[in-house]
Amino acid sequence: MIEKKRFNMIEQQIRTWDVLDELILATLKEMPRENYVAKEFQQLAFSDTEIPIGHEQTMLQPKQEARIVQSLALHKSDKVLHVGTGSGYVTALLAKLAANVHTIDVYPEFIEQAQLLHNRDKLHNVTYETGNGLLGSLEKAPFDVIIFSGSVKKEPLGLREQLAINGRLFFVEGERPMMVAKIIKRTNEMQYETTNLFDCVIPSLKYDVAPSCFVF
Repeated sequence: MIEKKRFNMIEQQIRTWDVLDELILATLKEMPRENYVAKEFQQLAFSDTEIPIGHEQTMLQPKQEARIVQSLALHKSDKVLHVGTGSGYVTALLAKLAANVHTIDVYPEFIEQAQLLHNRDKLHNVTYETGNGLLGSLEKAPFDVIIFSGSVKKEPLGLREQLAINGRLFFVEGERPMMVAKIIKRTNEMQYETTNLFDCVIPSLKYDVAPSCFVF
């Protein structure tokens, strides 16, 4: 039954949203999305909807996750910075498709849960950090790919400088109801190319937590 639901998710939701890269589709088939969904929402694991993960954050729709990952044009040798760990599912997809992934989230419980799930899925090429992902990671830069799993009002300052030559920075820019997915490619030390990819309304990135008391 689960495999039938996974098949339908890929064929009826994801392929129809212009995700046609066979390696991406094979990775989606292999990676158990249901492992990253809380028990009370298991019936929604393969549905075309956002799924709550806590802190007013959600997993993205499956088609959004797939289209975003496809847009990165990942190579197996790529070094990736993932901002907005959330459920850990997109991080897992990236880990399957790239050499290594450094993932950052403002909520430590998201990081802890992602580590547990990635260990269960035998993903050993991921490193973790709790903090403000808008700052990137100067210590680990440069990156071949930087991806934000939550939307931002405008491009985060200084992140493009953490790209390697030919590196790509993906983010969704804007505010509801108008957002657009963009990718910035570093063509040389001083020059960058920006491409608008597709309209995509997703939850905003949480990068700061009030002392009294992000992702995706």
